[in-house]
Amino acid sequence: MWQRFTLYDLRVIGHYLGTLILFSALTMVVPLLTALVFQEWEPAARYLFAAGLALTAGALLRFLRIEPGRLSRRQALAVTGTAWIILALFASVPLYFSGHYATYLDALFDGVSGLTTTGATVIQDLNHLSNADNMLRFMMHLLGGLGLIVVALSIGLFGKRAGASLYTSEGRSEHVVPNVVQTTQFIAGITVEIVAVATVVIGSMCLVAGMEPSRAFLQALWLSISGFVTGGFAPMSQSIMYYHSAVIEFVLMVLMLLGSISFVLYAEVWKGRVGMFFRDIETRTMLLWIGVMTVVMTAALSAGPLFSDLPALLRRGLFMVVSAFTTTGFQVVTSNQLTTAFTSGAFLTLALIMAVGGSAGSTSGGIKFSRVGIIFKSMVATIKEALAPDSARVVVAYNHIGRRVLTPEIVKEAMTVFILFVVTYVIGALVGIAHGYEATQAIFESVAMTSNGGITTGLATSGMPMSLELFYIFQMWAGRLEFVTLLALVVEVAASFIPRRKETS
Repeated sequence: MWQRFTLYDLRVIGHYLGTLILFSALTMVVPLLTALVFQEWEPAARYLFAAGLALTAGALLRFLRIEPGRLSRRQALAVTGTAWIILALFASVPLYFSGHYATYLDALFDGVSGLTTTGATVIQDLNHLSNADNMLRFMMHLLGGLGLIVVALSIGLFGKRAGASLYTSEGRSEHVVPNVVQTTQFIAGITVEIVAVATVVIGSMCLVAGMEPSRAFLQALWLSISGFVTGGFAPMSQSIMYYHSAVIEFVLMVLMLLGSISFVLYAEVWKGRVGMFFRDIETRTMLLWIGVMTVVMTAALSAGPLFSDLPALLRRGLFMVVSAFTTTGFQVVTSNQLTTAFTSGAFLTLALIMAVGGSAGSTSGGIKFSRVGIIFKSMVATIKEALAPDSARVVVAYNHIGRRVLTPEIVKEAMTVFILFVVTYVIGALVGIAHGYEATQAIFESVAMTSNGGITTGLATSGMPMSLELFYIFQMWAGRLEFVTLLALVVEVAASFIPRRKETS
């Protein structure tokens, strides 16, 4: 029986959302300092205003004082489900006043895209965006890629009582170390180390290419963040094509691959259990899937005019495959080339790769390899049961941080999320078609939004119909929450508005 949200529930939710909004005000300090360092006075004023707005709203919500206690699951779902949109609303304010967005809805689109690490953008004149505004875009990627709740818990923002409920509500159930706070700190630490190393490597390449030191550092930092958290935003409108560097593309491919691996497996390698990594169902599913799809993609691309020679085929084709399956969204071909120079087979193969996505517990989006592997294992179990004698008991196991038995509950969870993703892909495509767009483009764009993939064909652009833009925002939000949190929130809210039936004696 669904319960209503009580006044106490609303106070609890408002209190924790206020804490997150106050935290978002602190994140405004980074672009503010960037503006001051580079003497960007107009952006500095905008971020000072945005930080003040967030501080005021957060403080007001924090006045909804609550009695100390453990956060219930339904309250945690509400906090997590609404946080992504609430924080995007505040982050969009300084972006909108930058003058690079036609409407506030466009700025909100980029805010949601940044926090959900989709990477699709409707910004205008990106090449002349201020350093401060660019810094905010990649800060959103960093916060969203790690998970808003993960970042907040890693610095002890919610305390110990609420940690477990909020951590689970963000779609995470595995601890890489004994408790939630240590787990989130481990995830944040790994990210900082990898981004720091990548920044040095890419920055060196930019210096060699002739960039001035400050610009080389910023470009390297932004690309490193976007690559590892599989975000997809780039500081230049040409995305990765701007750099004309095979070395930078290679480093970014390594970063994207690292970002698509579950943080739980990082912990196993860190503990010296390297064999666990290669036996894991996600690793094996990933290697098999990428091997097959790379062959299919290569065959499809070789028939097109864009890749007339083998080096171009390997360099650009492989980069796009990695960008798609990690749901990063970096591009080394233009949106126009995607729809004109790519063969229809290569185009739809890229959409299929993006739809599946990377590993669970990573920064990638999509259906996830763990669910695909479990569904495949359940098919194997069904076949074994059909062939086995009636008296036989068929047990199917798989490896994921140890040997586990495949149960109906595990299969049901994987199938539920899989079906919800596929249904949303289809509905999004139909919405695009209803707005008058060509079917294959509408399918591709729907997959890009729901999987948080970010590789787009140009449908998501400034000036698109408002109804389509709102639906794309919903898809990015739903895909990032992997539907379960979102649907639970929707049902709880709907139940709160349904009139109670009077009890009769």
